[in-house]
Amino acid sequence: MEINVRDLAAKGAKVPFQTSLNADWLQQVRKDIISASPIDVKMTAWGEEGIAHVEGELTADVELACSRCLEPTKQHVVVPFHERFKPEAAMNGSEEEDIIPVDEDKLEFEPFLEEMLMLALPFVPLCAEDCKGLCHSCGTNLNEQKCGCNTDRIDPRLAALKDLFPKQ
Repeated sequence: MEINVRDLAAKGAKVPFQTSLNADWLQQVRKDIISASPIDVKMTAWGEEGIAHVEGELTADVELACSRCLEPTKQHVVVPFHERFKPEAAMNGSEEEDIIPVDEDKLEFEPFLEEMLMLALPFVPLCAEDCKGLCHSCGTNLNEQKCGCNTDRIDPRLAALKDLFPKQ
């Protein structure tokens, strides 16, 4: 998806874009992603005072593995965005924080969209806030059933004291 920054910055007309991007690359980047729907992008681009504006939102449905119990969990991700671009030659040495300088006339916008989606995905996906996870000893999903594993944690330095007090 290419955007001609110089043309947009010169014109004032709004140009709508709507596309769907393949999201197969997500499974290679993050191992906890089971599947992802195509990324739907709806945006409008326009120029104003020599600056190209791109505003819109991207949406995707992603199936992730819960970080505690490894069960699949679905997330609907909606990311609104507004980016501003200006040709580097027109920057005149001024550095404005919100404006992204562009070397060439045409800008490949897809990497920006991919980055926005990656930042919007949960770092630690959970199937539920109260997910109990897996047993550290036997691997049983503690959300489904309890296991009979001993969960007492005794400091090895104090383990000898346990023998001094017999259980009644």
